[in-house]
Amino acid sequence: MENRTINQHQKKFAEVIEKERPELGKRPDWLKVRLPSGQNYKEVFELMRKSKLNTVCEEAKCPNIAECWNSRTATFMILGDTCTRSCGFCNVKVGIPNELDLDEPRRVAESVEALNLRHVVITSVDRDELKDGGASIFAETVRLIREIMPSTTIEILIPDFKGEEESFEIILQNPPDILNHNLETVKRLYHAVRPQAKYDRSLSLIRWFKDHGLRTKSGIMVGIGETKEEVAELINDLHVHGCDIMTIGQYLQPTKIHLPVHRFVTLDEFKYYKEFGLSLGMKAVESSPLVRSSYHADKHAELV
Repeated sequence: MENRTINQHQKKFAEVIEKERPELGKRPDWLKVRLPSGQNYKEVFELMRKSKLNTVCEEAKCPNIAECWNSRTATFMILGDTCTRSCGFCNVKVGIPNELDLDEPRRVAESVEALNLRHVVITSVDRDELKDGGASIFAETVRLIREIMPSTTIEILIPDFKGEEESFEIILQNPPDILNHNLETVKRLYHAVRPQAKYDRSLSLIRWFKDHGLRTKSGIMVGIGETKEEVAELINDLHVHGCDIMTIGQYLQPTKIHLPVHRFVTLDEFKYYKEFGLSLGMKAVESSPLVRSSYHADKHAELV
């Protein structure tokens, strides 16, 4: 059963945003999204339903679903569709997850083959009730994709596994081309935005995988109450911890029970973040309003 509620701290934070933010007004033109269409999009959609698979593209209402699916890039969401954490920004349902689906890696790999994907992103809900957090399912999914589609590049967007290195070691048994773990927001806002996560723990995860030879990636949302200076500090923190690739996009409130938008970040500010990250030495920075974690993921795999 879904249990999507905002805790008292999140509610207080939301009230502060509503009180302090300027009038948002009309949504800027740069946030308009075209409706999904195209033959490739149709094929991906139909196969996902047939294979009983979940995609974060749909669950998170990604604005780039048409562009990505039409370019033969998709983001599969494994470990079910119910998350054990209650982040204030996320539209994925929260509650008690279903029994672990051990056949899911096979169906994902066969779908990658059927769609002839040149790049695939594998993400998941949080499964804190599992001893390894679901790391073994990630590893098996990567293994089977490699076996069936050796030329397909693979990116995995993982949860923090509560910082357990035993889970990290399982991921390394079948390493991806790119290891992604999102910080999502600046340190000051973690208690409201990601109440069951820790900023420093997420940074340490990225450092751990970088030190073990993987190319690393992370992403954040802006417009949820952070300052420009805090974002610059976060970008520098990621750089210091070995992050190669970064994505930055505008936060958009998925429903009225989620945290509100504080402001619409300007195109000039997005440009500043991109230039700042690149100046530090990051290999790639995608920074614009509609950017999400998997945006241009196939191009990032070619760059680094």
